[in-house]
Amino acid sequence: MSEIDTEVVRRLVIGRKNDGRAVYDPQAKAEVVRACLKPGVSVARMALQCGINANLLRRWITQSMGADMKASQTNMPAVAMGTTEAFVPCRLAAPEAVPAAAHKPRLHARLPNGVQLDLSDAGPGELLPVLELLGRLPCSDSTTR
Repeated sequence: MSEIDTEVVRRLVIGRKNDGRAVYDPQAKAEVVRACLKPGVSVARMALQCGINANLLRRWITQSMGADMKASQTNMPAVAMGTTEAFVPCRLAAPEAVPAAAHKPRLHARLPNGVQLDLSDAGPGELLPVLELLGRLPCSDSTTR
């Protein structure tokens, strides 16, 4: 098993209830949940490796995360969970004011007959008919496959 130690799986089930349901070791449960929180680990695969239902393992993860949130709100020590974050928060800066002249469209077209057009100096009113005309041209063989 790559994600979890076989010894943890062995000590996961510590007994059975009268109705046949398993009783799980809290420390082993916490270790399995920690292993699931590592980046790239499949919860379904982990459940198969541990011999438990994937939905049960997902419930344990949800309960563990809820317990962590509650413990952090009450300043109680929480069960140490994996701290590797899959996502990093980013802040986007407001775009700088750019003059309208800097937003000038650039258009360079190469026609099937080899003719090249540079329409960078054309205004918006002049570009629309050209774009419509270029849109009606048949595609070359290289772009239709």
